[in-house]
Amino acid sequence: MPGIRRPDDASRDRPAGRLCVFSAGFFGPGRVAQRVRRILTLAGHPPRLAWPRAGDSVGVWGRRPVSWRGEAVAQRTGAALLRIEDAFLRSIHPGRQAGEPPLGLILDSRAMHYEGAQPSDLEHLLATHPLDETSLIARAHEGIARLIAADLSKYNAHDPDLEPPAPGYVLVIDQLRGDAGVTHGGGSDAVFREMLAAALAENPGARIIIRRHPETAQGGRGGHYGPQDLHEARVGFLDAPVSPWKLLEGAVAVYTLSSQMGFEAILAGHRPRVFGQPFYAGWGLTEDEAAFSRRTRRLSRAQLFVGAMLLYPLWYDPARDRLCDFETALAHLEAEARAFRDDRAGHVANGMRLWKRAGLQRAFGRTRRVVFCDGPARAVRKARDTGRALMVWAGQERAALCEAALAGGVPLRRVEDGFLRSHGLGAALTPPLSLVLDDLGIYYDPSRESRLEGLIAAPPPPGGEARAARLVAQLTVQGLSKYNIGATRLPDLPAGHRILVPGQVENDASIRLGAGAVRRNADLLRAARAENPDAVILYKPHPDVEAGLRPGALAQAEAEEFADMVVRGADAAALLEAVDEVWTMTSLLGFEALLRGKPVTCLGVPFYAGWGLTRDLGAVPARRQARPTFNALAHAALIAYPRYFDPLSGAPCTPERAAEHLAAMRTGAVPVPRGPGLRLLAKAQGLLASHAWLWRR
Repeated sequence: MPGIRRPDDASRDRPAGRLCVFSAGFFGPGRVAQRVRRILTLAGHPPRLAWPRAGDSVGVWGRRPVSWRGEAVAQRTGAALLRIEDAFLRSIHPGRQAGEPPLGLILDSRAMHYEGAQPSDLEHLLATHPLDETSLIARAHEGIARLIAADLSKYNAHDPDLEPPAPGYVLVIDQLRGDAGVTHGGGSDAVFREMLAAALAENPGARIIIRRHPETAQGGRGGHYGPQDLHEARVGFLDAPVSPWKLLEGAVAVYTLSSQMGFEAILAGHRPRVFGQPFYAGWGLTEDEAAFSRRTRRLSRAQLFVGAMLLYPLWYDPARDRLCDFETALAHLEAEARAFRDDRAGHVANGMRLWKRAGLQRAFGRTRRVVFCDGPARAVRKARDTGRALMVWAGQERAALCEAALAGGVPLRRVEDGFLRSHGLGAALTPPLSLVLDDLGIYYDPSRESRLEGLIAAPPPPGGEARAARLVAQLTVQGLSKYNIGATRLPDLPAGHRILVPGQVENDASIRLGAGAVRRNADLLRAARAENPDAVILYKPHPDVEAGLRPGALAQAEAEEFADMVVRGADAAALLEAVDEVWTMTSLLGFEALLRGKPVTCLGVPFYAGWGLTRDLGAVPARRQARPTFNALAHAALIAYPRYFDPLSGAPCTPERAAEHLAAMRTGAVPVPRGPGLRLLAKAQGLLASHAWLWRR
């Protein structure tokens, strides 16, 4: 669109004139209005309640009935008219119902993309832009695949566990009565009747599924079909929030007037029958009932996606408060959708210590509040009666709770810290920026499959390995690790082939469940020295032990018997850069060494062992047969398995954004989220290190 600067089209200049608006909706206090104003401001169009002067433009929201005021002012003054609408990826729930702000906007100086009477900026873009740059086409193919793999659409409150009807049906897409895309896109009650009649006539004997609009299905505005349309037994309604992509997968034909789902049908490989005048019709990808004399070009699916998703919208990154590209907006929506899907039924948390409850509520209670309940039987009853899942800290899972959950038919999820945790120790009560929810097991217990193990064994999603490679580069360049503490300036280390041996908390669950014959730090050092008599062995005590918060300190004389140097108070990332390899039982430092390309020998069975990427001396489970690339392993462990939370807002965020926060915490640019009460409690813990069961959950 002329005059708008986008991340994907930086050559366009911003207009000098003002954006004058005449609707109070632009200035409301709600989140939607605030977001719209912010995106417009970042795009160089801060909305103003002012009479337009020469060079100004008038902004109106799409084709809403109230837009006539701005249209009249523009016509009277000769000002340019700028129409504003939601982008094609919007939010979890429809904005009218939940008040959720949009993830992007469309600004069109010609017409709205759903108007058939005149060309929009999108139509002009699709007709004139080359749309064939290799990089754009590659991004389009990956973007399409990511949308389908992540199950994302314009609205995303669908239930991923719901299955569509048995495959083989004809899908007829209903739309909201009075929607601008219908009234300005060639739609009417008569056209919807015609569309259903065509679906019946052109598909004799086939089941016809009428898919209601999400707002209609949730009690919002009505659609165009009702009980009177069920005049044949083979016609039925679908009100359940089934994934659009699953619906499209099972359909043999798709009929639409102008729904965005028709666009998604094209992306899913269909050639939909179109009875209106949407932006995606007329380019050779649809069977069109209407004539499109202006649209003579023939596009591929990828070219249509380039125009509609990469170049046309203004995408916004809420976590960084800036305009962004499609991929960044998509990653943010992935994080929000995952949180909604995990938490939509709610959780009953059993046996959680008081100091953790606020953080768990903030992380998992945004959709439905977490209920905290002690006692296995009581917690299971509460979960069953309220339709929630049961949540327990992984290290506190007990047989009684598992048996009660199984008997009560209640799903059980184990909670644990993620692998990019915080700037500070968990034992010091520093809240985490990442947590995992595992419905199968937990990553440090190799005796049973965990959700992480399944993610490692499965192929990563489209673009997953490349994204993981970028994230790993970000972590290594910024020197980030799990806790991000200690001095980055290392002491003088002995010269030679350096082997890092990280100490562990010897009564930790990862040792109890994942270690083999070697279960003590002293024995690990002995084994490393026995095989490497001429190497420089560096022993790094576990930071919890070093801080006096966990038991298990190794006597200096015992450490020095096998180690050339005990490195205390050092930053893990800095130390890993200075060594040549790592020997470990189950420490996460082994995984962080892999991130930096260091060879790793495992005497136990951590989650990253047994996949062909480490030297394994422990008894690796036979089920670990897959041979993922390192980037696939990194994607599973750093992107797919944990959930991340913005430390400032508590909102779901991407791992890339969490890493930025951790880096900023190290410099003091972002405060470490820890209250004074927790600091006092952490000091008290130091005096009670031998009673760690009081706070370790």
